[in-house]
Amino acid sequence: MKVAIIMGSISDRNIAEGVQKMLDKFGVAYDTKVISAHRTPYAASEFASKAEEEGYGVIIGIAGKAAHLSGVLAAYTTLPVIGVPVAGSVEGLDALLATVQMPTGVPVATVAINGGKNAGILATEILAVADKSLREKLRAYKEELAAEVDEMNKEL
Repeated sequence: MKVAIIMGSISDRNIAEGVQKMLDKFGVAYDTKVISAHRTPYAASEFASKAEEEGYGVIIGIAGKAAHLSGVLAAYTTLPVIGVPVAGSVEGLDALLATVQMPTGVPVATVAINGGKNAGILATEILAVADKSLREKLRAYKEELAAEVDEMNKEL
């Protein structure tokens, strides 16, 4: 299974690169596209409706301002959707609220503002439920993080 990384605008590319970095680390396949919930709503509904049959297991939506992208994608699929709110003129609070405040029945798992790396990790964890090799890679990554903290303590 692969991950879909959907940006609302090309200006979200730097956040998408954080997602890609983590998916590359774990060897997870992905595709990256620009689809706007407001400028190309039909494309958003079409993509989400067909995502499962196209081999996607998780969709990540990245958007700022009136960040409705992840919610629109979630409305048209039963796949897990992860929302990444992007900081903008009000430090991303507008995007955070638009992403996280979803009605019952249309959940979006939301990571931190500009949290592309965590979105990539969460997508990997979702796929790892059915993939032992991914679980092992995630365990090794957590051990790397712990070792980094140990090194910090040695520097004190």
